[in-house]
Amino acid sequence: MTTVRDIDALPAGLRFVATVGVFDGVHRGHARVISVLAALARQTSAAAVAITLEPHPEKVLRGAGPAALCDPAERIERLKVLGAGSVVVQRFDQALAAQSAETFLTRLGLGRHLAGLVMSPESAFGRDREGTLGRVRSIAAERGFELSEVPPLEMGDERVSSTRIRQAVEAGRLWDAARLLDRRYAVVGTVVHGDGRGRGMGYATANLAFAEPVVLPPNGVFAVRVTWGGPGPLTPAHRRDGVASLGVRPTFGGDGERLLEAHLFDFDGDLYGERLRVEFVRRQRGEKRFTSIPSLIRQMGRDAARARTILARAR
Repeated sequence: MTTVRDIDALPAGLRFVATVGVFDGVHRGHARVISVLAALARQTSAAAVAITLEPHPEKVLRGAGPAALCDPAERIERLKVLGAGSVVVQRFDQALAAQSAETFLTRLGLGRHLAGLVMSPESAFGRDREGTLGRVRSIAAERGFELSEVPPLEMGDERVSSTRIRQAVEAGRLWDAARLLDRRYAVVGTVVHGDGRGRGMGYATANLAFAEPVVLPPNGVFAVRVTWGGPGPLTPAHRRDGVASLGVRPTFGGDGERLLEAHLFDFDGDLYGERLRVEFVRRQRGEKRFTSIPSLIRQMGRDAARARTILARAR
């Protein structure tokens, strides 16, 4: 399995089938696409290549795009686990956006190494999204490559999509997001120095900073599972249960900036600079302003005890 940073970096002479998209979240709908991709690869005796666009096209075309559902490194790993033999992280910029659909396909290897393409009815690429399923079907018939259509996956009479999952997370419906993702929702951030208040109250926390905006649930306290280290996000070296607080810390006169702080159970090591993956298991309560530090500490004890109970029962 390989990961390359541009279509042009694929091995010379590699015969492959491809699918193109952002794949943010790598949800159940994406899993269906990659399953069809892997099947087409076997059918055509070709390699299966997933091309993921970065940054999100809306950021380039409209100046702003949606917050991310999935850490880029985790997205790559999950695409490979689902069946992509190679992943291309293709930079999306104005030059790529200006290419015609046929120019993009030629760059992929149309007429040379491109054996097939996998698309869903709503997917499109090329200038002004001209590379619709219908247009690509015509090109495939003219140029002689396989085209597989993947029908949308519906759950609860609605299409599974990254937008739907973002809405579920932001509304606090973590169970709904988990159902659509086929796993619990998680974020990845880097541990940075905080003000040390948690440690002073007996609950040291890892304060997370995010390189790019991520989708977050409503403010509150959560039972979480935390992993870090190892060769990749799906193969961590360390795991701990914990309790996390997300919010503006109103008891301390928060300035409106949302902070995610995780207290790891039975752990007293140094995590500064580590990238932690925080999986939200359950929201326990909303954010609250306390009138005194002792009352906050008592509530933190109750929150931690409840989180331990929740996590002991969770799969």
